[in-house]
Amino acid sequence: MSDHDDSGEHGHNHDHGEGGGHDDHGHGHDHDDHSHGEQSHQHSHLELETVSFAIVTVSTSRNLENDPGGDRLQELVEADGHEVAVRELVGDETEAIAATVEALVDRPAVDAIVLTGGTGLSPEDVTVEAVRALFDQAIPGFGELFRYLSYEDIGPRALLSRAFAGSTDGVAIFCLPGSKTGAAFGMEELILPTVAHILGHTQGE
Repeated sequence: MSDHDDSGEHGHNHDHGEGGGHDDHGHGHDHDDHSHGEQSHQHSHLELETVSFAIVTVSTSRNLENDPGGDRLQELVEADGHEVAVRELVGDETEAIAATVEALVDRPAVDAIVLTGGTGLSPEDVTVEAVRALFDQAIPGFGELFRYLSYEDIGPRALLSRAFAGSTDGVAIFCLPGSKTGAAFGMEELILPTVAHILGHTQGE
């Protein structure tokens, strides 16, 4: 993992209070009310109460005993009422990253995979290239919103981030920066508030 993918070193002052709003999916709407456009479709998808995560650290300089970013992601997942089924560490190699993700997708216990590291612009930053080829569907809004919110804190340097997401065989996959701060930001602000709803679509009928 290159330090260059830490361009999202956020100094966020967002309130990540214990409530977080993560459980509020707006289920009070009338099922017959079609005036809300896309929002009306959410009611036909069952959302998981507990999501089982795999956390993958992409790095050649760390190990699972020295992985503060991965540790922080696990803390956030568990604090939000979900679980971490597995932690993995893989080097900055396209084939190794792809093989790790494919193996995790095949595990019935894994609903969502979060990779941290390798999303910058250095030659060794290959996480996006490794994972993108596996996607059935991309979720472009994830990276767009990550960079938009990052811009509020770090300005134009936000464009260096290649945070990315998609799904494979119903499993949601998210690619986050390798920095502890940037990874935690993506987990708190974007993944945890939406992952159950995303899986309601990708795993739905």
